[in-house]
Amino acid sequence: MARKRLDQTPFQVDILDLTHDGRGVARLPDGKAVFVAGALPGEQVVAQRTARSRSFDEAVTLEVLRPSEHRIAPRCAHFGVCGGCVLQHLDAEQQIQAKQRVLRENFERIGHVTPQRWMAPLVDRAWGYRRKGRFSVRRVEKKDKTLVGFRERDPRFVADLHECHTVIPPIGAAIPALCALVDGLDGRGDIPQIEFIAGDPTPEFDGVALVFRHLQPLGERDLAALTDFGQQQRMAIFLQPGGNDSVHPLWPQAPALSFRLEAWDVELKFRPLDFIQVNAGLNGTMIARTLELLDVQPDDRVLDLFCGLGNFTLPLARRVREVVGVEGEAGLVARARENAAHNGLGNAQFHAADLTQDQRGAPWMRQGFDKLLLDPPRSGAIDVLRQLPLERFARIVYVSCHPASLARDAGYLVNERGWRLIDAGVMDMFPQTAHVESIAVFEKT
Repeated sequence: MARKRLDQTPFQVDILDLTHDGRGVARLPDGKAVFVAGALPGEQVVAQRTARSRSFDEAVTLEVLRPSEHRIAPRCAHFGVCGGCVLQHLDAEQQIQAKQRVLRENFERIGHVTPQRWMAPLVDRAWGYRRKGRFSVRRVEKKDKTLVGFRERDPRFVADLHECHTVIPPIGAAIPALCALVDGLDGRGDIPQIEFIAGDPTPEFDGVALVFRHLQPLGERDLAALTDFGQQQRMAIFLQPGGNDSVHPLWPQAPALSFRLEAWDVELKFRPLDFIQVNAGLNGTMIARTLELLDVQPDDRVLDLFCGLGNFTLPLARRVREVVGVEGEAGLVARARENAAHNGLGNAQFHAADLTQDQRGAPWMRQGFDKLLLDPPRSGAIDVLRQLPLERFARIVYVSCHPASLARDAGYLVNERGWRLIDAGVMDMFPQTAHVESIAVFEKT
């Protein structure tokens, strides 16, 4: 049977709510939900369907007939096409409130919990904050150019960017130069992506590193062009011919990547594909808030799970008797140990362990701790929470990058293990996007 053709006739709807991914929610006359990109609650818009399913339709805004009082002019000319941001048309205060509402609804719907107090949101600069990310690269013959940028809202395409206001200025302003660079390479068709990451400036370069993934070896002319670009832009250039372990510097010969956390006199060294928090300003504020909420004391022993490079662990080591960090990626653990030694922090120990697997026999698990810090990936921390002797901890602070997994884990702690959810709130790590970063505090009942 032939598939029914999508009806793309424009239609008028009233927007009732905002989805977790930043789209307006409307109801069709038959009650079916439709999610409308570019629309805000309280607005009346003309929309056009882009997809349909049995339970909901998807659409895009063609015209705003009655704008929301909170609608603002997007700063970026590429907004609405580029998929890097979805909330530039909503004022900053309402963006925060929308994220807080997502967190609250997840707590109620998934975890069946409510915090005793809502903390004031943590915010920092709204623009030019992103210091880590990945650009896609695609040669478009119809445009006779190579595109370097984020994916469009339709992820089949790469956005034709001239600038980006959310990434740090040295990178956002360099996008046209990057496009021209790759377009002039003999191997331009063999470069699918460019990773970027930034630390503090050094005498050799200004702290930004670019990693060029290439599927075939690059010729001498291309290597010379990449080197020249790095020298002119004062950016370190790395090549990645294979997996993550294949990354190596092209220029300078041995670039030093690091950033300082001045409040704790800590310097964190990293490699170009390592995970670091994308928002440097908010990262410092987040660490300070986390240590405050843990209520760390000089004689405490703290367990820091999913510790990465030691972003929380090493500042904690400046405040407590001992801290133990555990991380699943062995390379990050090696760097964390190097960072502890580099900063003279002998009271920070690190262990490599898959925290989704049974760790009850691990030596670090049998040690006594006073406080617990969790900073898991999107999948959350439920596996390790089920193993931990939680009765031994006085307080738990949970830093989350996914409200649904935090809500699930909060429900487990409160409803199955007898803890109280004392405080919770959002942290705007990714302004202009719908991404919700949050923090929660648990105490024994």
